[in-house]
Amino acid sequence: MANLKSQISNQKIALALHGGAGTITRALMDEAKEAHYKKDLQAALDAGYAVLLHGGAALDAVELTVKVLEDSPLFNAGKGAVFTNSGTHEMDASIMDGKTLQAGAVASVNGIKNPISLARAVMEKSGHVMLAGVGAENFAKEQGFAFLPADYFYDEFRYKQWQEAKATGAMQLDHTPLNEKKFGTVGAVACDVHGNVAAATSTGGMTNKKYGRVGDSPIIGAGNYANNSTCAVSCTGSGEYFIRGVVAYDVSCLMEYKGLSLQEACDTVVHNRLLKIGGDGGLVAADAKGNVALPFNTEGMYRAARTSLGVDFVEIYK
Repeated sequence: MANLKSQISNQKIALALHGGAGTITRALMDEAKEAHYKKDLQAALDAGYAVLLHGGAALDAVELTVKVLEDSPLFNAGKGAVFTNSGTHEMDASIMDGKTLQAGAVASVNGIKNPISLARAVMEKSGHVMLAGVGAENFAKEQGFAFLPADYFYDEFRYKQWQEAKATGAMQLDHTPLNEKKFGTVGAVACDVHGNVAAATSTGGMTNKKYGRVGDSPIIGAGNYANNSTCAVSCTGSGEYFIRGVVAYDVSCLMEYKGLSLQEACDTVVHNRLLKIGGDGGLVAADAKGNVALPFNTEGMYRAARTSLGVDFVEIYK
């Protein structure tokens, strides 16, 4: 334990997470609702940071953090996944290890309680990076993942959101409210006692989505990326723009090739490069020195962070 404490004192640890960018407006957010969101964000932060504090791996920390958020009906991932046009729940997730550059992702999977864990299984046991649809579900069965009934993913609030979207014939971005309703992609980044970083992202996509639409969340380099030499990034927002901007990797590139700091790289991408192509949203990032950045260009972003450098907060608005 003394040796571990010595390591922690020399190598800073950090965890940052998000539950979606583009939030319920302040005018529509009552105290009880805000407290509920913050309670679930705090629970995820506490769970993930405890892993790091006890010398655990960044990869384990981000997986656990995202699982806690997937188990909350408040966020658009896992239990809280929104309805597709056909009334199902198609979920996407990805995870990446900054030490090895190994990555795993799943797209358009149904019935999986924690898609982030399936993404990790893809990384560690499949020999591939991304599996989708029926193939991903067959792999899940081979790996012993349980498939939950549709009732587990049903939420009256979310059902009404879907009905409103269907009435207009539109798909609804995960970070944009219909009236006062908001559900967000979830993600986490971490730096552990060994200086390794990792990133994890999970989502239910867009309300009323058609054609097997897949956004940026399961795409390595777009919505999720981790590299010990630069940073770990998890994104949330208008997925098509994050794919076109290769946002997560763009942050890493600015650090690697232009020598920008974590904060400078994140701000450049979110407040300049992403906006130039019409994208909105945000991201959370961490580097191997234990620094974190949580920029967004929307009214708010469900977010939280804790580091051994003294950062410790749970916030929604700017």
